[in-house]
Amino acid sequence: MFRPEVLDPAVDFLAARADGGPVLEFAVGTGRVALPLAARGLRVAGIELSEPMVAELRAKPAGAEFEVTVGDMATTRVPGEFALVYVVFNTISNLLSQDKQVECFRNAARHLRPGGRFAVEVFVPELRRLPPGETARPFHIGAGHVGFDTYDMVTQRLISHHYRLTEGRADTFLSHHRYVWPAELDLMARLAGLEPSERWEDWGETPFTAESRSHVSVWRKPEA
Repeated sequence: MFRPEVLDPAVDFLAARADGGPVLEFAVGTGRVALPLAARGLRVAGIELSEPMVAELRAKPAGAEFEVTVGDMATTRVPGEFALVYVVFNTISNLLSQDKQVECFRNAARHLRPGGRFAVEVFVPELRRLPPGETARPFHIGAGHVGFDTYDMVTQRLISHHYRLTEGRADTFLSHHRYVWPAELDLMARLAGLEPSERWEDWGETPFTAESRSHVSVWRKPEA
């Protein structure tokens, strides 16, 4: 995720929509996206739930004075209004209920100045690729790693299962998500008072289609 061919298009996309800033990242993590944005002269702040990630961000040369608040991106409020609020790399799906995801949109709207934008990068649920009657789908099978997703169609919950083999030792990691459809996100935005602005397949502005496996969507706070 730090490779230039992955990171640079995201930074380019967000910088173009920041309108000179200021900018707020929900779930800023270790600053993978925020620090390159700040290096372009934008004032960037962040909200992050994980104190160890904040510590890692602070340990970076450019992160020592970074504006970061420890808290939940669905409820935590920081001072000021922003031209752009964004959340990347499927992190909106880490909020495991619809209510929490709705609150995240409302929190973004509270932070935006009139005309400001909220951008979200997230996967499209791959239910069409599930065999009939099945709830699991592999996404990677390799010599040292096996990964598959399991879907609960009632709760819209997804668990990503990762099994890694290193020097004869097996490690397991489970990542919990609530998958959400693009149309459902549009409704959440409307409930928060935001209007649809853009939807692309990726940061490079590939057109979004029925076959797209992810999307970058942008909503705008009305001027009035």
